[in-house]
Formats: sequence, structure tokens, C-alpha cells
Amino acid sequence: MIQNTALTPQMIHQLQLIVGESFLFTDTQTRNDYGHDETEDYVFPPAVVLKPGTPEEISSIMKFANANGIPVTPIGGRTGLSGGALSIHQGIGLSMERFNKIIHIDEQNLQVLVEPAVITQVLREAVAEKGLFYPPDPSSQGSCFIGGNVAENAGGARAVKYGVTKDYVLNLEVVLPNGEIIWTGANTLKNSTGYNLTQLMVGSEGTLGVITKIVMKLVPQNSHNILMLVPFFNAGQACEAVAKIFKAGIIPSALEFMERDAIDWTLKYVDGVNIEIKEAVQAHLLIEVDGNYPEVLFAEAEKITEVLEQFEIDEILFADSEDQKNALWKLRRAVGEAVKSNSVYKEEDTVVPRYELPTLLKGIKTIGEKYGFKSVCYGHAGDGNLHVNIVKGDMSDEAWKTEVPKGIREIFELTVGLKGTLSGEHGIGYVQKNYMDIAFGEVQLQLMKGIKNTFDPNGILNPGKVLPDYL
Repeated sequence: MIQNTALTPQMIHQLQLIVGESFLFTDTQTRNDYGHDETEDYVFPPAVVLKPGTPEEISSIMKFANANGIPVTPIGGRTGLSGGALSIHQGIGLSMERFNKIIHIDEQNLQVLVEPAVITQVLREAVAEKGLFYPPDPSSQGSCFIGGNVAENAGGARAVKYGVTKDYVLNLEVVLPNGEIIWTGANTLKNSTGYNLTQLMVGSEGTLGVITKIVMKLVPQNSHNILMLVPFFNAGQACEAVAKIFKAGIIPSALEFMERDAIDWTLKYVDGVNIEIKEAVQAHLLIEVDGNYPEVLFAEAEKITEVLEQFEIDEILFADSEDQKNALWKLRRAVGEAVKSNSVYKEEDTVVPRYELPTLLKGIKTIGEKYGFKSVCYGHAGDGNLHVNIVKGDMSDEAWKTEVPKGIREIFELTVGLKGTLSGEHGIGYVQKNYMDIAFGEVQLQLMKGIKNTFDPNGILNPGKVLPDYL
């Protein structure tokens, strides 16, 4: 395994010749700023921060790092929740922020060529102006980079109907660890030509190559939607209702679950959202249907209502204006920040077949009681993706350090036992890597290690991520 490598003044000088004096930083403040993301309170400053501006500069950096055994950590918008952008072996922090252009929106083929540092929401708004739609919408879309979305295979609320990032990536320009620049595929909707290098890169968390250009497919924009907020007096029933909606033949464009504490904490955290919640309400579902024909959407909403009335619910709120819709989505997207503002926490990103959600939720609460921690759960219920926020509250430092990891392992064991897996959209990164043995046997892990070694035989690119430490 690669060790921390001190960068000599001569090395710093060589790197400065590549990117220029204005784009190399060794001061403590910049290194600390680029040494963290949104993963708990971890800070791992790189020895030097570089901000290249072309694939050729990245190629030169990678050739130099490869020759000298210097770790390189790609850094995007620093919104990640699994520590994928942390420079845990110091070395070079490779900020991609200058790669921030939407190069071309191809309205004829419904595609876009984009650089990795374009903010996801900026991309979505730019294509919307052309009547097109890029569906993946992680909660951090206002600040996360599209390249990070590709690296983590991000999802979001509308993944239930439209799919996740991988479903939109057609082709990638990538700089390999040895400095070679390649395109991974073709700008076509079908491609059965050899191994799928494009999809191998998607979700590889910056461990196999540095993405410098992305070709993504788009879909036509829908013109109408209906959004409803449904209060449940029983959180387990809210989870049960999810599968029932799909069995009734409806595929919502979004179906989100929020536990009571998630709503309460978020209402205190955000301004401009006023919702009265009865004391007995335990959870909410936020449900959206979209399309081009209002009469079809009204019929779908009526069918969903019929399903929901089988459960113990309070009055359904139908958002009757764009402002109200925006307020409800603001509430949902701010949950993670609200939880973080309340307490030290750990966030796990479990995903199971949607029918198993009630069992997963109940099991998480039982495990929390066993190990003495409180959890706040919310997430993309429509695709079985439940975010589990374990909050420290008044737990002792010792219990937080020793008991919580045991509970997390049991939560993951429960998840995998329900035919699920460790992460739906946040990735494995630094914080989940040593739980990978729960999801995979030795054969699969050795195959993954072999792939890593083929792309990066010297182990310089984002070392210490994804694969467990013992490999």
C-alpha cells in the first residue's frame, strides 16, 4: 500500500511548471479547505493543492506523480458523504474546479458535452432552457459537481422513475494514472463493443482515472406535475405504502420518506416553510407524479390516494402553487443539513428492495436500542434507499467510538440480509470501505483489487478508498 510521500521543494517546483504559480497552493488555509468534504468532521489536508485547467496538464501531473510515487486525490465540489475526496495519504489534492464549462448542448441528439466541475443544478437549468431534462437531482445539486456525481453514481429524488447518473453517461474523457488520455466509449445510445469502460468508470470514486469530459444523454422536459405530502401516524405503514403504490401500477417521479424527527429538525432549520404536524404523526411521504397530460396525472394522484387511504394517515396536502412545491422540496433537501446542525452524526446510505423497507426501518430502531444510539431516517423510499443518520446526542465519547461501529455493522448485515447493499448513491469512499466484506466475498473483492491494479499498478490514484484496508 502506498505511504505518505513528502513533497520536496524540487517536486513542488516541477508541479508549478505544469500548472503555473497561480494554481499551486501550499498554504495551510487552502490545504485545510481542500482537505475535507461533508463527511462527518474529517480533515485530511493534501501536501499541495493543484488546480489544472486542461486534460494535458492533468496528464503531466499524473505522469510525474506516477514516476515519483506521489498520491493524487481528485477533488470536486467537496459535498461527498463517504470521504471520497479526502487526501488521507496527503500528496496532491487535484482540484477540478477550473473544468467548469458546458461545452455543447446537442438539441438534435438530446445530449450534452460537459466538463466535470459544472454544478449539477447549473447543468439542469441550462438544458431546461432548451426544453430538455437531466433528471438526476441529488440534494446537494446546488453545489455538487457533475463529475462527482459520475464518480459516485449519484441518484436523487427522481431516480425512482428516471434512473441514476450511470443511466445518462454515454462517454467519458479520462486521464489514466499513467497519464494516458482516453475516451471510454461512444456518443451512442447503444454500444455492445467490448468491455464497458464507461460504466466501469461511473461509480469508481476517482480510483481508476480522472474524468475531464462527460457526454450525457438528456430526455424531453415534462410540462406538468402534482406533488403531495402525506402524514402517517405509523412510520412502518409509510414504508409499507411505498410498495403498494407501485403494485397499483403507478410509477411516481419521486417518492420520499421522512421520519418525524427529520421534519421537526428541518422546520426549525429552514425559513419559509410552514407546516402544521399533529403530535401523533410519525412520518411523511412526499410523492410526485409528472408528465405532459394533466388528466393522466390527476388520475394517477387519485389512484395513489386510494392506496394511501388503506393506511392510518392524516389529511393529504396537495401543493397548489409552484411556491408551495418549491417549499416542500426545500424542506426535503435540507434534511441532511438540519440533522448535521443538531448533533455530531454518522450517515449511512442503505438500500434494499422497496418491499423490505418496513423490515429495515424496524431493524434499525432495534439495533439503535441495543447499542444506545438514536437514528433519524429519511431518503428515496421509492427505490428502497434509506439514509440512516446516527446522532451522537448525549452518548459518551467512548460509546460513540466503540458501540456505534458495532451497530453500523449490524445495520449493514441486516441490509445485505434483505438482499440490499451498503450504499445506494453516496459511495463507499473512506468511511465504509472496511464494511465491504459484508456485501462481497473474497472472490469479488479480489476481482475489484485486480481491476484497480490494472488501471493503477502503483496505487497512486485516490489510495485508501473503496477497498478494505486488509487487501
